[in-house]
Amino acid sequence: MILHSLRPGLLTLAITAVVSGSQAQVSTNCINQLTGQDCRQGVLNTITTAVPFLLISVDSRAGGMGDAGVALSPDANSIHWNPSKLAFAENDGEFSMSYSPWLRNLVPDMSLAYLSGYKRLANKRSAIGASLRYFNLGSITFTNIDGTTIRDFKPAEFAFDVAFAQQFGDNFSGGVAIRYINSNLTGGISVQGADSKAGQSVAADVSFYFRKPGIQVGGDREGTFAFGMNISNIGAKMAYTSSSNKDFIPMNLRIGPSFKLDLDEYNSITFNMDANKLLVPTPPVYYPDGRIDPVTNERAVISGRNPNVGVAEGIFGSFTDAPGVVVQNADSTYSVLAGSKWREELREINLAGGFEYWYAEQFAFRTGYFWEHYTKGNRKYFTLGAGVRYSKFSLDMSYLIANTQRSPLANTLRFTLGFKFDGKGKKKPE
Repeated sequence: MILHSLRPGLLTLAITAVVSGSQAQVSTNCINQLTGQDCRQGVLNTITTAVPFLLISVDSRAGGMGDAGVALSPDANSIHWNPSKLAFAENDGEFSMSYSPWLRNLVPDMSLAYLSGYKRLANKRSAIGASLRYFNLGSITFTNIDGTTIRDFKPAEFAFDVAFAQQFGDNFSGGVAIRYINSNLTGGISVQGADSKAGQSVAADVSFYFRKPGIQVGGDREGTFAFGMNISNIGAKMAYTSSSNKDFIPMNLRIGPSFKLDLDEYNSITFNMDANKLLVPTPPVYYPDGRIDPVTNERAVISGRNPNVGVAEGIFGSFTDAPGVVVQNADSTYSVLAGSKWREELREINLAGGFEYWYAEQFAFRTGYFWEHYTKGNRKYFTLGAGVRYSKFSLDMSYLIANTQRSPLANTLRFTLGFKFDGKGKKKPE
C-alpha cells in the first residue's frame, strides 16, 4: 500500500475536493454527540463536492464587496459571476488578470490565478468571452508505508470557459458558458492497488440579467437597477479512480439585485447582494448500526435522501432533501424534530452583499460582508477593497477580514489588473 503525506491545510482541501458528502450526526436526547450543543440550534451537516475552487471569488472588485457580483455592472470577470451581463458591456472589449494567494494561514504556496476577457460583436447586442482559472495547491510528498519518500508532486486544478451573451431587448439578456474542468490531485499515484487519475468534467452555466437605467431618485438623481441569476457548473460527476464513486461538482444557484445611484457628476454609489445555494444533495442521516437498505443495497437512511443519484435528480432534489435534526427515542426508534428539515434547507443559503463608491469614475472604495450558517461551513467575513482607473487601465485590490476564530480565509488578498480595448471605457456610438 502506498500512502502520501499532506500538510494539514492541503489535506483538508484535498478531502473537501474528493469526498462527495459527510455523514450527518444522530443526536441523543437532542444533544449533538459531536459538539455537545443543543441540536435544536442545528447539527453540523456541511455539503461538500469535488473541485470547490470553482466557487471561489476570482476578482478584486466583487471580492471587495463581500464576494457578491451576480448583478454588478459588466466587466471582464462577468464570465464567473453571470455571463449574460456581457451583452450590456460598455466597452468593445476588456481583458483582466487576477491573482490571489490562497489559505496562506495554512499553506505558504497555494494560489488562484484567473485570466478573462470578452469582445462585443458587430451587432452591439452580443458578446463572446473566454476565461482560464488555475488553482495551485502547493506541493506534497508521496511516501510508502515505511515513510520512505517516493516522489514530490504539485497538485493543481484548472477550468477553461467560453461564453456567449445576447440581448433580448433593451433591458434583458441571457447567456451561456461551457466549461472544461481538470483536477489533478494525485499525479496518478497508486493507492491500495487502485490507480488514481485526474478528475475531468464538462459543465455549463445558464444565466439571465435584467437592467433598468434612468430611475429617478429624489427628483434630480438617476439610478440603475439590475437583477441577475446564474445557474453554474451544471455538469457530469467527477471521479479520481476508475473504481470509486463519482462526486458531484459544485452546481450552484446565484441570484441577487444591485442598485447604482449617481449622486452628481462625479460621485456614485452601488449596493448589491447575492444569495447562493448549492444544487447538490445534502448528506442524509444514516442508521448508526450500518444497516443496508434492501431496495438500493446501500446504507439505510433515517432522514433525507440517498445522495447517489443522477445530476438532474440531484439538482431538483436539493431543495427538499435536508434531513433535519434526528433524535433517538426512548424505545430506540428515531424521529425528526418538527420543522427542522425546513430550517436546514434555509440554512443552506449563504448571503453576500456590498457597497461601492466611485469618484469621477477613477477612484473606488468598496466594502462588504459574507455570511454562512455555522452548520453549513461557518464562513463569516468582512471585505475591503479599492480601485483606480486611468485611461485604458484599471487596478483593483481586496482584503478579507474573518470574524471567526482561526479562520483559514483570514487576511486573504486579491489583485486584479484590467485593460479596456476602446479608450476610456465609453461605449462606442451605434
